[in-house]
Amino acid sequence: MQAIQNERLIDNENVYLAEKVLSSTVLGFDFGEQRIGVAVGEHLLGTANPLTTIDNESNEIRFQLISDLIKEWQPKLLVVGLPLNVDGSEHAVTQLCKKFARRLNGRFNLPVMLVDERYSSVEASSKLNEGGIKGRAQKTMLDQVAAQTILQSYFDSIELELRDKINREKIFNQ
Repeated sequence: MQAIQNERLIDNENVYLAEKVLSSTVLGFDFGEQRIGVAVGEHLLGTANPLTTIDNESNEIRFQLISDLIKEWQPKLLVVGLPLNVDGSEHAVTQLCKKFARRLNGRFNLPVMLVDERYSSVEASSKLNEGGIKGRAQKTMLDQVAAQTILQSYFDSIELELRDKINREKIFNQ
């Protein structure tokens, strides 16, 4: 078993093992200073679903609610959307989000993967609009649908990496 090396992986205890993670449940988070959207997904299915929105600014309450979700869903990986400017540079919330991701890793001893979340809220709003949920009615669901978008982006990137690897092996073995 081999641990993954990635600049977007926070894993202080080196608990990330691909064999365990790639057949497990994953929780995804859209971090915000006021709310945190949460999604759940399965590696084997490669699909993400909105789960809940944590609407509390108290870190103590936030982490208790996250602890409850981790106990219920038993994930082997946490995915956190990393907010970046359009040009890919970091901003103030980026640092808060990284701190949140490090805290998740430290408190729950689970590896945390940071995923670029640019445009996730726009995509989430568009999905809700398509479903007939518009304007203020989106507020309660927007963050969890954004978390779903972030988590689905992670699953899609894994699938692309695997396809690329298979294609390289086919070319190499010809």
